[in-house]
Amino acid sequence: MRQLLDAVVSISSALDVDVVLHTIVDTARQLGRARYAALGVLDETGAFVQLIASGFGDGDVRDKGKLPHGAGLLGELIRHPEPLRVDNLAAHPRASGFPEGHPRMSTLLGVPIRVRDTVYGNLYLADKEGDEAFTDEDQEYLVALASAAGVAIENARLVQRLRQATEDFQRRLLPDLASLPGLAFQARYQPSTEAPRVGGDWYDVICLPDKVPCVMVGDVMGHGIEAATVMSRISNMIRVIAYAEGQPPSRVLHRLDALLHHLHDAPMATALVARIEPADSGEGRFLHWCSAGHLPPLLITPDNRARYLTAEAGPPLGVSPELTRPDHRHPLPCGATVLLHTDGLIEERGHSYDDGMRQVADTAARCATAPLEGLCDALLAQRQGTFHDDVALLAVRVAH
Repeated sequence: MRQLLDAVVSISSALDVDVVLHTIVDTARQLGRARYAALGVLDETGAFVQLIASGFGDGDVRDKGKLPHGAGLLGELIRHPEPLRVDNLAAHPRASGFPEGHPRMSTLLGVPIRVRDTVYGNLYLADKEGDEAFTDEDQEYLVALASAAGVAIENARLVQRLRQATEDFQRRLLPDLASLPGLAFQARYQPSTEAPRVGGDWYDVICLPDKVPCVMVGDVMGHGIEAATVMSRISNMIRVIAYAEGQPPSRVLHRLDALLHHLHDAPMATALVARIEPADSGEGRFLHWCSAGHLPPLLITPDNRARYLTAEAGPPLGVSPELTRPDHRHPLPCGATVLLHTDGLIEERGHSYDDGMRQVADTAARCATAPLEGLCDALLAQRQGTFHDDVALLAVRVAH
């Protein structure tokens, strides 16, 4: 009984559907002392759409092209979703043999997994250790585990739907990128892979009344719907201030800070505002920016070099409306790319910000002449699917 309770706790702890399914299969195999275990996920017609296996090797996951057809004893459990125990597979009248490369099995124990009174799939064990037959006790344990598995699967599916809804909410708050002559833009938003999967990172691009593009990126402290809501408020405020006042970036941030100070529970946030101004020579552009505690811009040049434009950053928003922040300018040659991003791109446990910034710069340098889509994708791919914080990044390229 203690093993069963431990197993239930194990499968109930995960909130990702795929993790839950793999945990169920591995736990069932250990609990039943079986050489092989599998969980077949069914669609509404009773056909297999996924098969997770344990004990078979080669990753234990079957792709869709190799899914069983539900014939033989597997089909018997699909047609009649009740516990099925077979002591001699070869002698069973419904047995249909094994496909090429499949290990030969002699005993089988299968039970349905129900989610809200609907059969979600079937859980199978085969070949108990020591060549023993599966017992009534094994069946009772597997039925109990399948019952708990149904609840765990439903919870994970609910969490998955909630995560998707919050991600959709976050993405709807982010703007479409402007189309401006002589410049190309590309942006990405990557939610955290840890709950909650919504945060306060944003980017924006607008064309000011003087025809100068203004780009922005920022990060509200905190996570969850509250941070995303504050982010939406700040990004809209800064957009209006930048457009209406036509002031340098430092003035835009100062004005925003003063307005935020009058809000109840004024938020803390970092932000960078930059104007992409025409160069006096007519060739290339100038980056004119101001930072409120935000990471510096990354300049990527066509000669495969990348470096952060380190300059004095003023205090974050929400510290004090009396503090000032300096403006900075730097030339942008034709073909150069400027990358603005939030700290989620460089955060990695066990590594410093400097390490993360070096890694981003190295990746950007290798992709200096790649299409902007490829550059952004490569920067996210370097994290290998792990994001401890959400990420907003905005790339701007000056045309040749």
